[in-house]
Amino acid sequence: MADGRGTPHRDLLEEIAEDFSNDPDVAMATMFRNPGLRTGGKIFAFLGHDGELIVKLPQDQARRLLDAGTAAPVTMGTRTMREWVAFPAQQSDTATLALWRNAAHDAHHYVDSLRRSS
Repeated sequence: MADGRGTPHRDLLEEIAEDFSNDPDVAMATMFRNPGLRTGGKIFAFLGHDGELIVKLPQDQARRLLDAGTAAPVTMGTRTMREWVAFPAQQSDTATLALWRNAAHDAHHYVDSLRRSS
């Protein structure tokens, strides 16, 4: 669906978005027609088509998560993105929310620092 309403785990993303309700720079947005979060106009987290959370992290942190098997690589076309990783849903919403909340906060911190330094 174009508005992302049928995207799996949208409710979890909306719950994470509430964590940022006091930050006027953070807003819901769309990325590839799926719901996401942005800070200052820059996307830092969004739901993939299969309901995984995709976030932007520093390259070294992303690599550690990939090496540990905690996250999966994100490939756009034929290009594997170095700073974007995907976190699949866990066995329960509680476990998923805990993992995703940490990843979203890390991603927000990273992307917000990038935009403030430029």
